[in-house]
Amino acid sequence: MCLGLLVMKNPLFVLLFFLACGMISPAQGQALGAASDTSDHVHRIIETLASDDMRGRSALSIADITKAADFIAGEFREIGLVPYAEDDYRQSFQTSRSKLLHQTVRLADTVLQANQYLIVGDGPNESWSQNDSVKSITIGSQEDFSQAFRNILQQTEGNTVVWVDPIHATYLARFKQIFSRESIKIVGEDANTSPNTKVFIVAHQEPKQFLIEIEREKTEFPMFNVAGILPGKSKPNEYVVFSCHYDHIGIIDAVGTDSIANGADDDASGTTAMIELARYFQQQDINERTLIFVAFTAEEIGMFGSKYFSHQIDPDSVIAMINIEMIGKDSKFGPNSLYITGYDASDLGSIMQQNVQGSNFSFHPDPYPTQNLFYRSDNAVLAALGVPAHTFSTSQIDKDSYYHTVKDEVSTLNIDHIRSSIEAIALGVKGIVNGSQTPSRVEKLRD
Repeated sequence: MCLGLLVMKNPLFVLLFFLACGMISPAQGQALGAASDTSDHVHRIIETLASDDMRGRSALSIADITKAADFIAGEFREIGLVPYAEDDYRQSFQTSRSKLLHQTVRLADTVLQANQYLIVGDGPNESWSQNDSVKSITIGSQEDFSQAFRNILQQTEGNTVVWVDPIHATYLARFKQIFSRESIKIVGEDANTSPNTKVFIVAHQEPKQFLIEIEREKTEFPMFNVAGILPGKSKPNEYVVFSCHYDHIGIIDAVGTDSIANGADDDASGTTAMIELARYFQQQDINERTLIFVAFTAEEIGMFGSKYFSHQIDPDSVIAMINIEMIGKDSKFGPNSLYITGYDASDLGSIMQQNVQGSNFSFHPDPYPTQNLFYRSDNAVLAALGVPAHTFSTSQIDKDSYYHTVKDEVSTLNIDHIRSSIEAIALGVKGIVNGSQTPSRVEKLRD
């Protein structure tokens, strides 16, 4: 009897045939069989989110981010998720948006061009000079600018002038595209009203005289995560979070005729994976624990969506967080691999690696430890509160020339790799979802 006739009479024959012949492993068979319709959904979702119609999904453009949020909510509704917060799947919050109306930076007698400095903050109208009590920090030529920039914003309190070595001028210009003339705070979450403006200035050395003048306008602005749940059966008060960020950087300086930063890898790929994991676990119906699927807003401008979400949930109830960020290309470890930030901070990674043993897929520790990626994505707040919250990625951040450019488009991605990554995560986290495995906690950075 031919194979085709056997398939018609018994579709399971193919899986059993290949298992018997040793052509695929039992672990692979489970993952592939469970997600056999993934490819069509992956193509459709990522192409929609990264289309020009979404205009780069900037969190600061209410029309563009709403269009993306509504699309994700529609997917949740079709899958059958229960809304996490509001009937439309939004978890809404208000932000205070401070817009720069006028800015001047003068070093001695020279007024700097706008591309020579970046002002980040939301204080009142201000005027500083060398005679005022403002902090002074230097980012030297040998430092990692991205890491130093983030550390200053997150850890340095009070008004600060940051003198940036000219070798970093290109990086500063890139960050200026993201931060532009806006500064954001979540309304009600930060009781600290003291001045906290950072002025990054490209200069060979700190001058003896400087003058900084800032005029701002403040308004309130809505933001919203998109979140749905699959209620747990026997352990409904224990949560496993699957997350991503659905915003990108929107419209930027044109390259030729293209000015839309589509964000296909960053992070339409992760958003697609999160949605498909929701579809998979809804179909499998194995979750003893409650599963929360959430697409965060405003990661690109300060992780505001994940900060709000993390402050609204009891971290002790969160068993694990699988945050997915940029999985559209092969990792440094080659095809069929993902790396996990903070791999050794809990045993979540080793549990998941054990669960995919025998398959072609593997999980690895983050190969970029000096980048401090564990605390630079949407897993950071819950990780700091003790949750085994880790980011799963394949991004070769030291080589990706398309990152935060108009070239981050679907045509540059490996869709098959996204699909296999979804299957690997689904298989790796199965024991945590069904309640049979519990990862160790991360050491708390704060209460």
